[in-house]
Amino acid sequence: MIIIPTIELQGRRCVSLTRGRLDEPVIWHVDPVERACDFADAGAQRLQVTDFDAVTGDEDNRDIVIEIMRRTGVDVQVAGGIRTLERAREWLDAGAARVVIGTAAVTNPEMVRQAAKYHPDAVILAVDVFQGRVMSQGWREPTAFSPADFIAHFAASPLAALQITDIDADVGDSDATLSLIADLAAHARTPVIASGMVRGLDDIARLKYAGHVEGVIVGRALFNHAIEIEDALRVAAEPSEPAPGFI
Repeated sequence: MIIIPTIELQGRRCVSLTRGRLDEPVIWHVDPVERACDFADAGAQRLQVTDFDAVTGDEDNRDIVIEIMRRTGVDVQVAGGIRTLERAREWLDAGAARVVIGTAAVTNPEMVRQAAKYHPDAVILAVDVFQGRVMSQGWREPTAFSPADFIAHFAASPLAALQITDIDADVGDSDATLSLIADLAAHARTPVIASGMVRGLDDIARLKYAGHVEGVIVGRALFNHAIEIEDALRVAAEPSEPAPGFI
């Protein structure tokens, strides 16, 4: 299983969001490029960079993202505000290994299908789930879709991965069981990346038993030092023992 550290940008600073609210960021006083380089130097094979300013359309942090891609030398998947085929192509042409698309998959699913068709294995479908429903617009608007039905709409597209965020677990409204991730991963034809699940090393160890989970996004826990990147990579690389049956 791959650990994917995430750098989340707002106002050119590293941040984490509280309950997904863009107006209440937790600001981390570290240089985003240097932090990304630290993750890569520690052995991370892939990074995610999410640009919250691109989501709102106020500005963007394009130069920082490109500098991260240039300096780290690892695969970088870019998320945030990618709502047109042209925008997806711009990032891939700029050197992004993959692009993550969420809201546009709800509002313009044909665009996502076209992006996957023209850029096979480079488009990640973000599936953000709260109380059993897919959310859009940065977790702000519920849709009528169950996650399984939503994923089924893109079953024929050559997606690189499904990035599934358990919002209930991320905001602390549940006990962060693996049932959502495990069930969707078990039925998916596309590799699954889990998000919103990691607060400590035990969560990484438990995700290894979910089955069919290719990677896990880790953000806040790395910045507040609940876990260190070296420990996260070590746990993810350890051979899995037979499932203990507690997921």
